[in-house]
Amino acid sequence: MAPLPQTDIVTCQLRATSEGPARIGAILLSTDQVFEADAAHLLRDESTVLHVARIGFENPTTPERLRAMAPDLTRTAALLVPGADLSAVGFACTSASVTIGNAAVAEAVHAALPGVPVITPSFAAMAAFAALGVRRVAMLTPYVRETTEPMAAYLCDQGIDVVKSACFALEDDRDMARIDDDSMIEAACAMDTPEVQALFLSCTAMRGADVIDRIETRLGKPVVTSNQALCWVLGRMAGADLRPVGFGRLFDHGLPYGFTDGIAG
Repeated sequence: MAPLPQTDIVTCQLRATSEGPARIGAILLSTDQVFEADAAHLLRDESTVLHVARIGFENPTTPERLRAMAPDLTRTAALLVPGADLSAVGFACTSASVTIGNAAVAEAVHAALPGVPVITPSFAAMAAFAALGVRRVAMLTPYVRETTEPMAAYLCDQGIDVVKSACFALEDDRDMARIDDDSMIEAACAMDTPEVQALFLSCTAMRGADVIDRIETRLGKPVVTSNQALCWVLGRMAGADLRPVGFGRLFDHGLPYGFTDGIAG
């Protein structure tokens, strides 16, 4: 057998860690099938890079099961590219952020990533409503009623009038990812009334970003979805002026004045 060739060592110059794109972190549920696909459209920019870690979750999507994730948040956050300088970290579960509490989520993530701003979809949705100047919304979720009602209560506590609320009553977030576009569009449009200023499609596991433009065109009103709002805030926090076409009026806006004062960092 012929001798193996000698392997040469190639020298290179390492780039300083402060250079390059802004890095964004996201904690996803182990069962999530939607966020990464949405983020590929919503965070498409050479100036940003998304890193994800997944936290264990078992269906059904009930408040009890959502709360069960809380003890594992710190360990999961620590998996997000140790040593990387992250602009912000998103916790990609709307219902869990409400059930566990935004402050508790931030505290758990900060135990592993001190000082990094933590953004949840429920917090991002409130920023979106402020940027759009809306106070009265209709909310559509894929959840069961016992998970939908705390979401509506959260919005009301934050000063948002939930004029109408409807849900698909699904327990498994993998089923939520399979809701077809026409069902989402018809259900959302059926809730519209003159009092409604915007539509809110709540859930990172529901493919709501796919239907934003069609609902806005049909109703002439802004649409906010969990993944859209979360990616909008994360991108703005990273300094990117993201304006993806077809994903809603929200991307025409910057973060509302004073919003960053409320971000847990």
